[in-house]
Formats: sequence, structure tokens, C-alpha cells
Amino acid sequence: MRNFLKGIVVGIGGIAPGLSGSVLLVIFGLYEKTVNAIGTLFKHFKKNLAFLVPLFLGFGIGVLAFSKVIDFFLQNYETYTRFAFLGLVIGTLPLFFREVRKNGFHWKYYIFILVAAVAGFSLFFLNRDLFPAVTDPNFLQSMLLGFAVAGSYIIPGVDSAVILSSLGLYETYVSALADLNLRILIPAAVGLAIGVLLFSFVINQLIKHFYTGTFSIIFGLFLSIIPNVLYSEAGTPCLPVGTTQLVLCIVLVVVGFAFSLFFGNLDKVVQRFKKSEPAKKS
Repeated sequence: MRNFLKGIVVGIGGIAPGLSGSVLLVIFGLYEKTVNAIGTLFKHFKKNLAFLVPLFLGFGIGVLAFSKVIDFFLQNYETYTRFAFLGLVIGTLPLFFREVRKNGFHWKYYIFILVAAVAGFSLFFLNRDLFPAVTDPNFLQSMLLGFAVAGSYIIPGVDSAVILSSLGLYETYVSALADLNLRILIPAAVGLAIGVLLFSFVINQLIKHFYTGTFSIIFGLFLSIIPNVLYSEAGTPCLPVGTTQLVLCIVLVVVGFAFSLFFGNLDKVVQRFKKSEPAKKS
């Protein structure tokens, strides 16, 4: 049940601008278990399935239940919504960095973070439209679409919207989902399945053998996409106009930051509460 509820929050993170669902898995301490379960799916099938089903079920419910809510706020209060998400994203940084350092940390890993952040910023922000838009993808391009989405889901800090925009596939992705275009979605699903298995296997091996280095690079990539939170899908910045809107945006950033910190430490809060209960009874 706990994994199911966390899956719902991860699903919300998966559709929120700039807030990667896989980053939330890292913060919840479920990322390693998830990529290991996917990467070794058929090796321990029943055990892995028992772990993944409630998590993915919660993820699906989170996406379906909150996609329209988030879309409503983005359509009607985009600036406020994006600043609230900016606070949520910034609030995940200390929690994410804690996970990066948990198996030991050396100053050299700051170089990993810096290089990954600069490379990610150059690719995801400065080259938002690296390739021309694809309006009528062939089978291989549709598979590439699914493969790119898989990579963004498995690798924390990689935003699917930014990746697809850089490849010229974002508009195709959105329209195919809206129109249920099976000619695009079926090969994309094949690419997605292959990509999830492949990326999970690779990331799982990297974490096992190079934990801190791998997570340092992932953390750097996550830092690089933060500026994209304040940019609309059209590529224009969403900035406050006037003093009142500026104050409200700052308040929303603070509230989002506080919410992320609280929710990220929720397990610790629950454990402390449980420990204090016997003392109260006695």
C-alpha cells in the first residue's frame, strides 16, 4: 500500500513540468529497487512483479487523476503553476543530493556534477529544437519516439518534453496521444518497452559498480533542466508581471519548496511518530 501511494505521487511528478517521476523514486528510496526489478524482470519474475505492480498501478492512477488538474492550472494560471513547480523542484535538490552522497562522496564528484550540468544545459536548454519537427514519422522514427520517452522515464533528471522537443518529436507525441494514432503509438510502444528494459539494465549495472559517479552525473543532468520549468511549451518564459504577481510567485516557490522537503522526509516523520507513541502511552 505504501508503494502504491508513493506511485501516485511519482505519477503526478511524471506529468508536472520539470519534476521527473524518477527523481521522486530516488527521493523515496525506490529508484534502485525499481530499475533492478525491471532490469532483472525475468530472473526473479514473481518477486519483481509483486514489487512493480502496486508501484506502476499507483503511477497510472496519479497520471490519469491529476493530468487534467495540472492541465487546467497550466491553461488558466500558467505563471503561478510553473513557479509552484519551481519550488517543488528546488525542494527536491537537498533530498536528491543526500541520496547521491549516501555511499560516500569525494570532491572529484563535484566535477562530474558540473560537467553533466553544463552538458545537459547545452543540450536541453540551448538546443531545444536541435532537429526539425517530424510531422509524419515512419516506423523507425516512431520507435525512436518510444525509446526517447523510455530514457526520460528511467534516467532521473531527463525531461521527456525537452528530449522530444530537441528531436523534433514532441508535437507528434502529443497529437498521437490525443488522436490515439495507433500507426505511431504501436511502434512507439515497442520502442518504449525495449528502451525501458535496456535503460534499466544499463543503469542497474552502473549503480551497482559506480553508484556515486552515476548519481553525480544524474544529479547534474537534473540541475540542467531546472530553467525549463519556467518555460512554456511554446518556448517562451513565464515571468510575473507587476508587484502583486511577483509576491504571489515568491510565496508559491516557498510553499512548493516546503512541501517537497516535508514529503521527502515523510517516512522519517512517520517513524518518529511511531517511536513517540509508546512513550505517550506509558
